[in-house]
Amino acid sequence: MARVFVIANQKGGVGKTSVAVNLAASLAHYKRRVLLVDLDPQGNATTGSGVDKSGVDKTVYGVLLDEYPAAQARVTCEGGYDVIPANRDLAGAEVELISIERREYCLREALAPVLADYDFVVIDCPPALNMLTVNGFTAADAVIIPMQCEYYALEGLSDLVGTLRKVRQNLNPGIEIEALVRTMYDPRSTLTIQVAEELKRHYGDKVFDTVIPRNIRIAEAPSFGKPVLLHDPLSKGALAHLAFARELLGRNGIKVAA
Repeated sequence: MARVFVIANQKGGVGKTSVAVNLAASLAHYKRRVLLVDLDPQGNATTGSGVDKSGVDKTVYGVLLDEYPAAQARVTCEGGYDVIPANRDLAGAEVELISIERREYCLREALAPVLADYDFVVIDCPPALNMLTVNGFTAADAVIIPMQCEYYALEGLSDLVGTLRKVRQNLNPGIEIEALVRTMYDPRSTLTIQVAEELKRHYGDKVFDTVIPRNIRIAEAPSFGKPVLLHDPLSKGALAHLAFARELLGRNGIKVAA
């Protein structure tokens, strides 16, 4: 049965989708069966995986509203993992979910029939604490939080942790923080070092040792519709994402060669 990770941070521009896409590709590189679920109406994880979001006829929108099963919506991409794509239609789901009785559980129930097909499921959430994100939290075993090491990121993190506490109390008692991953990391910055130390002080070993550096290859890979691992496998960005996946697997009791 798959372990389900949700990638979440209500602050935009922290590399959330990049972490989701490259984690899926890196886990696939290590011979794991992976499903990436794009739960963001912008559909960036879809296009970043090389899937034309305007050309798909089945998306996560229809899966959430039970129009067809998740198995019919998944697409296999070049990165070696499957994607349930998203596009602008998903923006309307927020309103339509209101009328559904167990609206917070729609994604969880939709994914249940396909979990046995995978080792890991990665859910990319929108940069907001809305009903789509709550669906992601309710469906997940654990949360991966991408963080930029800047002052406002700490404020946003406390809001996110507060939301997680409410989800744990009311919807998904088993959810936990799996990882805080530092993104766009610049070790030359004093502020970066200070915020990183603050994170370590408050969250201990939840802060992964691996950091994702500022790297032009990571930034340009989505324009080619590829994870950075396929765009430039020897770049610092690709190697960092592989290291993050390796650390994640190690913490889940799976050892892989570098």
